[in-house]
Amino acid sequence: MKISLYQLTTFIIGLLLLTSIDIHASDKGKYVVVIHGGAGTILKKNMSPEKEQAYKAKLDEALVAAEKILKAKGTCVEAVKAAIMVMENSPLFNAGKGAVFTNAGKNELDASIMRGKDLNAGAVAGVTNIKNPIHAAIMVMDNSEHVMLAGKGASDFAKSQDVEIVDPKYFYTKSRWESLQRLIKKEREITQRDKHGTVGCVVLDTYGNLAAGTSTGGMTNKKYGRIGDSPIIGAGTYANNKTCAISCTGHGEYYIRLSFARDISAMMEYQGITIENACKQEVRKLTKLGGTGGTIAVDKDGNVAMEFNTAGMYRGYIKSSGEKIISIYK
Repeated sequence: MKISLYQLTTFIIGLLLLTSIDIHASDKGKYVVVIHGGAGTILKKNMSPEKEQAYKAKLDEALVAAEKILKAKGTCVEAVKAAIMVMENSPLFNAGKGAVFTNAGKNELDASIMRGKDLNAGAVAGVTNIKNPIHAAIMVMDNSEHVMLAGKGASDFAKSQDVEIVDPKYFYTKSRWESLQRLIKKEREITQRDKHGTVGCVVLDTYGNLAAGTSTGGMTNKKYGRIGDSPIIGAGTYANNKTCAISCTGHGEYYIRLSFARDISAMMEYQGITIENACKQEVRKLTKLGGTGGTIAVDKDGNVAMEFNTAGMYRGYIKSSGEKIISIYK
């Protein structure tokens, strides 16, 4: 049987289309999770083997929790929530259970979430009785017309959304309390470790959508209702499907002044530079201003960046390819 040129051409075009669809479907099926647990003066010589293992185990648990969501075809927001809640529930990190104390001896927590698909976002600030602030931030994004709620109003809203409320005593940990007492004695000598405790997660899900979330207990010995960059969209958290998702950790005032997270996205969108170069440039700006800290990011194609200008940053990522990295030191 003879095949005409037309039939042969049609067959080849059809084959190419099918191959293209398969590749596209494969790309859509990939995922990436990146997390951080704070940056600062984190030196191996000051870390016991047991404590180092505890941090790595908890970072791994957070990555696995998010990956489980993504493998089950969950969304990027659900994965961010799962990872951050693992860290919020651990006393190792300055978020949730491990939140530091203010000068008044209270725990005031902040968190934010942003979804890259529609640029929707939610945040809570200065809350004292919400067990998992990232959950409350998601409720603000999904179930209110607002972006940020603060203090008692945020707690009242969270309660109406069935977010778990706890007695403020839940957040007490001996190590954080002792840290506050040391700083009260040395009023102006705030260590980098105390400044930079924050947790965050950025995710590219199997649908090609991006999300970023950040949660913190703020700065040890903070006064006057101080709020840092973590709950501020564009400063400590940002996500846009056109570019990337970013979560930051560091001295929040500098991140606010730089619009740090949004600036990274803008450089990618308007200058066409890579996620790695954008993060490096922004960290250089931070250093020039005198600020310290770090950032994690994932772009729309699944490329990862983890940049910081401190001695260490608790960090890690996992990809659908099976690649996994967990690191602490520079």
